[in-house]
Amino acid sequence: MIRILNVGFLAVVAVAMTALTVPQARAETIKFEAPVAQKEALRLDFADGSKHFFLLVHREGKSEGQGPLAGMTVNEYGAHDIVPGIGGEPRGYLEFINANGDKAYIKWLIQAIFVPGPDGKPKLLDNGVWQVVSGTGSLKSLKGAGTFHLVATGPTERRFVLVGELTQ
Repeated sequence: MIRILNVGFLAVVAVAMTALTVPQARAETIKFEAPVAQKEALRLDFADGSKHFFLLVHREGKSEGQGPLAGMTVNEYGAHDIVPGIGGEPRGYLEFINANGDKAYIKWLIQAIFVPGPDGKPKLLDNGVWQVVSGTGSLKSLKGAGTFHLVATGPTERRFVLVGELTQ
């Protein structure tokens, strides 16, 4: 019986030592932004008086901030289903490309809601979530998720603000 305990104890010690020597990926809390400008768009305006529109858009820009995606070229491929003054469901993908041509793909989803603003006019709350869905090359093992905030900075320009955790 003592032999079994010793063998069991040694097995536990061996597993613990292995866990200590194997490098573990650690999630890094990050915040980065991607100001993007519209390059292409297809728009459907509903002719029912509701001002409802559906927009397929391609925007381009460069990411700023922290983490492994900072400083990369960014492409948005988005589908924006919006009823102004009421709400909408924008969603899409962000493609991040580094100097080597490696890519990371982030899926995002927003619930757009209009609330009364301080001046009585509708104020847009454009918040949602994001997650890494895949990557290539040095970004192939990238994993992460977080919150997504969209800010209109011009008629067709936007700033995407992503906060969350990334690990490679």
